Amino acid sequence: MDERLDQSELDALWNFDDPIASAHRFAQAAAEADRTEAERAELETQRARALGLQHRFDEADALLDSLEPAIGVLDVRIQLERGRLRRSAGRREEAVSLFAEALARARRDGELFLAVDAIHMLAIADPESSESWTTEGLAELAATNDPRTLRWAVSLHNNRGWTLIGEGDTAEALVEFVAARDAASAVGTADQLFWAEWSVGHALRLLGRDEEALGIQRRLLAERPEDPDVAAELAALTDVAPTIEP
Repeated sequence: MDERLDQSELDALWNFDDPIASAHRFAQAAAEADRTEAERAELETQRARALGLQHRFDEADALLDSLEPAIGVLDVRIQLERGRLRRSAGRREEAVSLFAEALARARRDGELFLAVDAIHMLAIADPESSESWTTEGLAELAATNDPRTLRWAVSLHNNRGWTLIGEGDTAEALVEFVAARDAASAVGTADQLFWAEWSVGHALRLLGRDEEALGIQRRLLAERPEDPDVAAELAALTDVAPTIEP
């Protein structure tokens, strides 16, 4: 199956904050008359992902079942989406196994973008090894100059930062959040840059560097005046009825 969709087309159909609408868009795109079977199948893997975000796990699995047997890009995407379904369902060990299989198949087929996707999911699903997975993912990115593939650096650093926050190592988390911000500034989306900045501000607050944190959150407030997470950080920094945990 040599035909494939450009990742930019999939990006345009996704809104991770609205998986119901995303699933509808993927279904519509797959139903377009001029689609090849390969394109339809790849679009359906993303509809399965959107169903999984709605916790419609059985429907998503059945949809993926209908796309097999598969080879190449489709095969890797099916393994990735099955892994995401298992992780969302709380079946961590199965998720890790599926992501590892997706990584092996992506590497076998020379699919760098999907290989790093699998690694970034492994860093989330296998938090005990998150440092090594993050290092591995960043090493993979050294082999490309493609801006869309390099965007994975934002996620890798960001996810590592939040793992470190969970472990109580806020100073090292800040290092990762700054790296995520740098990557977002270079190759990321506006949303990625916004949230990378927010994470830097959050870590600065946790470290007691309130003036620096306040400067960041005030800039973000000017950009998105209605954002509740920015408002919560500002409340925590100004002692006005904090609405988030420190």
